Amino acid sequence: MNSRFVPDISTAIAPLPRAPSAAIVTASYAPDFERCRLLCETIDRHVTGMAHHYILTEHRDVALFRQLEGRRRSIVDERDLLPRWLHVFDDPLSGFRRRIWLSFRTQPLRGWHVQQLRRIAIAGQAKEDVLIFCDSDVAFLKPFDTGVFWREGKVRLFRRDGVLSNDGHDEHRIWSRNAGAALGIDPANRSSHDYISTLIAWRRATVNAMCERIEKVHGRDWVSVVGSARQFSECMIYGRYVDDVLAGAGHFHGSGEFCRVHWNGEALSDDEFRRFVDAMAPEQVAIGMQSFIGTDIGRIRRLIGLD
Repeated sequence: MNSRFVPDISTAIAPLPRAPSAAIVTASYAPDFERCRLLCETIDRHVTGMAHHYILTEHRDVALFRQLEGRRRSIVDERDLLPRWLHVFDDPLSGFRRRIWLSFRTQPLRGWHVQQLRRIAIAGQAKEDVLIFCDSDVAFLKPFDTGVFWREGKVRLFRRDGVLSNDGHDEHRIWSRNAGAALGIDPANRSSHDYISTLIAWRRATVNAMCERIEKVHGRDWVSVVGSARQFSECMIYGRYVDDVLAGAGHFHGSGEFCRVHWNGEALSDDEFRRFVDAMAPEQVAIGMQSFIGTDIGRIRRLIGLD
């Protein structure tokens, strides 16, 4: 067991300080470097109330991302976050284009799996009270104060109520069930809520208490428990821990999304991009262009006025 975890669950649900500290957390990798650079520029231009920005990367990408470091921004090597028994290799089955993380304690894991593990693990190193998760393919377009994520000593938990009862959410239901299994929740206690979005917040102490519970339930490292199922979501694990284990203590719910995301489909033309931005809801301050869609980063920079 890792001694970093909080020894008492009361720490995880105690009221936040009157003026809590907040950090933005971004997990990224080399192919998204220029997108991450754009994110950093727009954070520095538009975001207030943030004490620090952590960028979490694989060891071989650390030197590249060091270019983005500054007084309030640091690069965190995954080797300082995850167990050394989790080893990364070039995957021959992908023609050595992709990476794979292997161990005797988990399923074979891809980059998106390990990025989720990093986002959980950073709670063991960060000092800030609130962790705000933002993908590297996001850009802020409007002023945004992180204080929106807390009120009266509680942190905002993003939740779409009841949507897993609807058609078309099969994968999310699997993630929810696997989250319940990791947390030791009775399988009969199923959740219909979805907790997945970008630009969301967690309480650092609650994340650590969540990991401690997983280890106590299963008697082994939380990474090996979560990684034993290849279909998992860190957002589902945290959300179900807060709602099903803590009964919501230390949190309040919100369903509004602060980031408008182009999740799939074709890359947007200039006119389509402008219409996408014009359709942002009043509370939305950022956009996300999923990197796998292939929208040219130079076009995004030009259209948001950074070039």
